Amino acid sequence: MSSKSGLLRGNSLGLTSLLTFVILALAWFVGFASRLFAIVRFESIIHEFDPWFNYRATAHMVEHGFYNFLNWFDERAWYPLGRIVGGTVYPGLMVTSGLIHHVLDVLNFPVHIRDICVFLAPTFSGLTAIATYFLTKELWSAGAGLFATAFIAISPGYTSRSVAGSYDNEGIAIFALQATYFLWVKSVKTGSVMWAALCGLMYFYMVSAWGGYVFIINLIPLHVLVLICIGRFSSRVYTAYSSFYVLGTILSMQIPFVGFQPVRTSEHMPALGVFGLVQIVAAMQYTRTRVTRAQFLTLFIGGLSVALGVGLVGYLSLVWGGYVAPFSGRFYSLWDTGYAKIHIPIIASVSEHQPTTWVSFFFDLHITAAVFPAGLWYCVKNVNDERVFIMVRLMLTLTPVVCVLAGIAFSLTFEKFLKNDDHFRSNSSGSDNKQYDKLKKQKGYEGSEESLSTLEVKLFAKNENPMPNFTGSLHPPPIPHRTHPSSSHPSINPFPSFQPGTSTDGASPSEDPIGPNVRSIVSFVMSILLLMFVVHATYVTSNAYSHPSVVLQSSTSNGGRVMMDDFREAYHWLRENTADDARIMSWWDYGYQIAGMANRTTLVDNNTWNNSHIALVGKAMSSNESAAYEIMRELDVDYVLVIFGGVIGYSGDDINKFLWMVRIAEGEHPKEIREANYFTESGEYSVGAQASQTMLNCLMYKMSYYRFGETRVGYNQAAGFDRTRNYVIGKKDITLEHVEEAYTTENWLVRIYRVKKPANRNGVKYTERKIRPAGGHKTSSVVGRNGRKGSLKNKAVVVKGKRPVTA
Repeated sequence: MSSKSGLLRGNSLGLTSLLTFVILALAWFVGFASRLFAIVRFESIIHEFDPWFNYRATAHMVEHGFYNFLNWFDERAWYPLGRIVGGTVYPGLMVTSGLIHHVLDVLNFPVHIRDICVFLAPTFSGLTAIATYFLTKELWSAGAGLFATAFIAISPGYTSRSVAGSYDNEGIAIFALQATYFLWVKSVKTGSVMWAALCGLMYFYMVSAWGGYVFIINLIPLHVLVLICIGRFSSRVYTAYSSFYVLGTILSMQIPFVGFQPVRTSEHMPALGVFGLVQIVAAMQYTRTRVTRAQFLTLFIGGLSVALGVGLVGYLSLVWGGYVAPFSGRFYSLWDTGYAKIHIPIIASVSEHQPTTWVSFFFDLHITAAVFPAGLWYCVKNVNDERVFIMVRLMLTLTPVVCVLAGIAFSLTFEKFLKNDDHFRSNSSGSDNKQYDKLKKQKGYEGSEESLSTLEVKLFAKNENPMPNFTGSLHPPPIPHRTHPSSSHPSINPFPSFQPGTSTDGASPSEDPIGPNVRSIVSFVMSILLLMFVVHATYVTSNAYSHPSVVLQSSTSNGGRVMMDDFREAYHWLRENTADDARIMSWWDYGYQIAGMANRTTLVDNNTWNNSHIALVGKAMSSNESAAYEIMRELDVDYVLVIFGGVIGYSGDDINKFLWMVRIAEGEHPKEIREANYFTESGEYSVGAQASQTMLNCLMYKMSYYRFGETRVGYNQAAGFDRTRNYVIGKKDITLEHVEEAYTTENWLVRIYRVKKPANRNGVKYTERKIRPAGGHKTSSVVGRNGRKGSLKNKAVVVKGKRPVTA
């Protein structure tokens, strides 16, 4: 009987492992396939703005090698300053793509580096789903992990940053984020230096890939601080954090862009402070058993007060002395959404830094936004060291943790309402129960094979440190051997992680019986909610997050699709019709695309590292044509590119962004540029009849609406009607003096102007060529050799002197 029960138990574990593997593979496939809408509808192309620089840098690294990439000076960026790419970029994204390209090349699978960049984010979305599964499994159970995997695989909040063609840092950074969190939780649970070292290595990969690594290096110390405050500090936490912090900090400093920031910036000081606090608390625990209670309290309060005081004074001194940089504006704007708009408009002008609306939460999270509080409540109710981490993490990164908590909530709900009470009542009755009761009182474990899976779930939920085997199941402590009557073979549940009638809090299956009708209704409603989430996620991914910014799509009255390829049309014109060293001035949003597709030099781009340079471009756009021409001559500008959406109703054009140009320019040039001068008398921003003269005469207005006053965009619309602003422009007869139209795309979306070269010298009338005396003074008349008279201005006076007397 024992061998047969062992065989059944082995089969159930194998079936569970197989089912888990199939679900994870399907989640990977569904997540990958749902991110290919843009490729199917359009083509294999890089999206947005930042990904174009990433692709250009990756192609440069593949062609010239890694070390040449680190020393690459990009002369086509930030003219005339240039940019040292290796010291101003996180190379993890480029290295990952280059490594994949190299491996495929070694295996004789020649794939263009562009295609690898396009499909990298969808591929890593599957790895993110798997990392989420292991994280949630460590936090709660395998069932909750599978739910969390399914949620994050198609969640719009994550899909928006990982669709095909979105070759940005977040595409691989979210995977590194989840993997680092999993390894951290594992190291806290085991207290193993090995898991802590692996966590440090994954943190190093995270640092190399994304500037958001600051979240991790502040979140993990916050978790440790909370554990100390609630009295859950242990040697496991000490070993995990000390090993992780030392190794992770040393490795992160190897990234050129990071350098000594971990020890010289205020954003990294909390991690260092918690590291010091951990050493003090560990020392206190060591001395606690060696001194009296009164001595310990005195030592604890005094030592902790002195340490905190010395640390605070030391930090302030280092900041005052310039050795440690103070908190940056991005840190303050994280807590105060209005800070950047007032003090650092360049940060506020980025759409990603705008406050999130409440509608966006439901749009990106759907039902998980309403369900995750239940999962949070379960974590609070059954708190332990690792579940404290998920509660702390909720404050910083939203979508992954919402998926984890929603997975916990759905898993427990289905576990409660899908259990079979009749099955357990029949098993709990009979003479066998009396025999098992004695064993339970002696050992604390049920002696039947059926209860083995139940025991595994209870041990996992109560965090009694079970050791996982290769298949992901849990080995309980040895159970005394018992023989059962051959006529009665208890059934083995093939899914131990979903054991019916077993709750993670150890409640008895006979408690709180639920009727079959309630079970059916609740299960049906929950299933409908899950189906609604799938439909919503697919719809949002298809219609909101799968449209490349360089190709616009519109529909006709009969439902046909119209593709507007104005961006690539304009960039192709620049590449083919301008000199190789031509300098293009545009707003910084389009710098990466111009350098990537047109291969031309730009003044500013999306790196936004030099606020003064951006402000100078904003000043040129905001000034009148003559003043702007002087700036453009100083910057050696050959062409000016503007985006205009008044013909097709494109709301992301430069007129709608113009106020940010004014605000940034005003921050550096407050005497020449004032935002109030661009508003109407009633204080509104308008380009219509009520627009101010400053607005109507600025260079941006002229270049956007040049010849637009003669154009009718519809049969029933007046000439000069702006479809984006929905009114007629205020000035139609626009003339240009220092720039001339060079190219306008088919739909007027991109307009390119050539900067005129100055004439050799200004013409002077013949009557004005004679030099007239200033102040009415008379001039001496001089007769030349040829008899023609002229005039000498300020005739020299000869003063006679005496001849010196010689001795």
